[in-house]
Amino acid sequence: MAAAPDNAKHIDKEALLAKYVAERDKRLRPDGNAQYIRLTGRFADYNTDPYTAPVERAPIFDHVPFTFIGGGFAGLLTGARLAEAGVPGARIVEKGGDFGGTWYWNRYPGAQCDTASMVYMPLLEETGHRPSEKYAHGPEIYEQCQRIGRQYRLYENALFQTEVTNLEWDGEGRRWIVSTNRGDRFTSDHVGMGIGPLHVPKLPGIPGIETFKGHAFHTSRWDYGYTGGDPKGAPLDKLGDRRVAIIGTGATSVQAVPHLARWAKQLYVVQRTPSSVDVRNNGPIDPDWFAEIATPGWQARWLENFTDSQTGGKDVEDLVQDGWTELARRIRTELASLPRENRTQAAMLAAFENADFEKMEEVRARVDAVVDDQETAARLKAWYRQLCKRPCFHDAYLQAFNTPSVTLVDTDGKGVERITETGFVVGGVEYAVDCIIFASGFEVGTDFRSRSGFEVVGRDGLTLSEAWREGMKSLHGIHTHGFPNAFFVQPAQGANLISNIPHNLTASAGAIADVVAHAINRGLHEVEVTQAAQDAWIETLLKSPPRLTGAPDCTPGYYNNEGQAPTPIQRLAVGYPAGASAYFRYLDAWRAAGDFKGLEFR
Repeated sequence: MAAAPDNAKHIDKEALLAKYVAERDKRLRPDGNAQYIRLTGRFADYNTDPYTAPVERAPIFDHVPFTFIGGGFAGLLTGARLAEAGVPGARIVEKGGDFGGTWYWNRYPGAQCDTASMVYMPLLEETGHRPSEKYAHGPEIYEQCQRIGRQYRLYENALFQTEVTNLEWDGEGRRWIVSTNRGDRFTSDHVGMGIGPLHVPKLPGIPGIETFKGHAFHTSRWDYGYTGGDPKGAPLDKLGDRRVAIIGTGATSVQAVPHLARWAKQLYVVQRTPSSVDVRNNGPIDPDWFAEIATPGWQARWLENFTDSQTGGKDVEDLVQDGWTELARRIRTELASLPRENRTQAAMLAAFENADFEKMEEVRARVDAVVDDQETAARLKAWYRQLCKRPCFHDAYLQAFNTPSVTLVDTDGKGVERITETGFVVGGVEYAVDCIIFASGFEVGTDFRSRSGFEVVGRDGLTLSEAWREGMKSLHGIHTHGFPNAFFVQPAQGANLISNIPHNLTASAGAIADVVAHAINRGLHEVEVTQAAQDAWIETLLKSPPRLTGAPDCTPGYYNNEGQAPTPIQRLAVGYPAGASAYFRYLDAWRAAGDFKGLEFR
């Protein structure tokens, strides 16, 4: 990583903050999340599965001990931990044609993890897999999902190409009734839900979007039949005579643009807000080095080290050495410079801000150093704090703008004015294209019912929509009162570690397996968090300090509800006040105690 510039301490902070505010205000919209539309109606074809042909099967009417909805990391980890705990036979219900979740759907060229493989890819030690690169590409991550499915025999009961339509607690039978769009109606002693934040694709609600007569698709449904190539990196050789626009410049676009730039006759990169793009320094993992470090318990140690390095607030040997942990090192250096008696919350937030200003000045300086055209470079600079949006790291994205056939179309924060039959309009200028690729992301700020596509009906007819009407209520982000034998797997109200989501899922999966095994081994049929325990946990969460990600003064994005006032859902989408490292230690101790305080078994 580059060293901090000598003049870092002499940044004009007032001018910089004013610039941040000015750039944010350009992008504020009163419609917030409503500016996006779903892939329905005219766009339904964009939402089809391009990877697996439909498979017919008869409806299922059986009983299983555990059902998990979602076949991504959350479902795979939970299924694996249940099997290890002596609870085999878990059924995973997944709308895709295979396991993988995000990595099943997102097979666009260049897709790779943006947190190091050693801490991102789940169950590496258990499966004996050595990542090929520090940041593995999508096909390898997808293959790891399949490897987990085979090793833990999760394919045997899985229902693919299947979506749950209703989930209802049968109080008399003390079990869940699961209904699906394939006519299934089966029962399950326990259910888990890991719907994931990258689940429902969205499109920008641009006027005229439905009128475009060229080819178009969403990045999560990449059309290799049109572009040529394949997910493993084969040339996009059908684009040589085609003019292509990609709308969106978030993490997906940062990874895909270099590949489009190499093959398209003309590429327009349409930008509303530039991403912060730092150095990635990807490279192969040395087998001899890996053999030395991969001693028993190695991945658990690496997960703990990454979280401690980034959020633990203490100096540890940084095993991962990436952009996430570098910012944390800077913050710790700033904090260490404060006299002990001055380490107030205000002073610590100021130290964080100083470190962030320095880092973002480096990121902006990198743009000038890499991009040849000065006007293009100026428009590629991110004018916000690093954690206002998902930080990006790439070694070829900025360089792509030095390719003569690549044009940055910056909308100055306004977005595309309209789409026509033959192209798109920005600043009153129409750009004619043959293909529009939407790199517009996924629904994040919507409620659980909207994203999952089904209602959860718990004890005495209580719906989850009603229980969470004013925001999520839980213990550990896993258990909700009124919904016995139901478990949620996601970061909020637990560690809420957004830099490495799989660590959250790993911790939750282990806790769920322990709880379910405890109930089964003792012949107990129900487990439910008490109202008192849930209330106490929410009270604890509300003591959390201000969020360092997606603050209200950030440029709009999914981290801060598109710049709108926090909804009840966002106000409760927080983590353990003492931080992620402290939460993981707390949860380990809670599991080890064996009495699962706060839960009632019947």
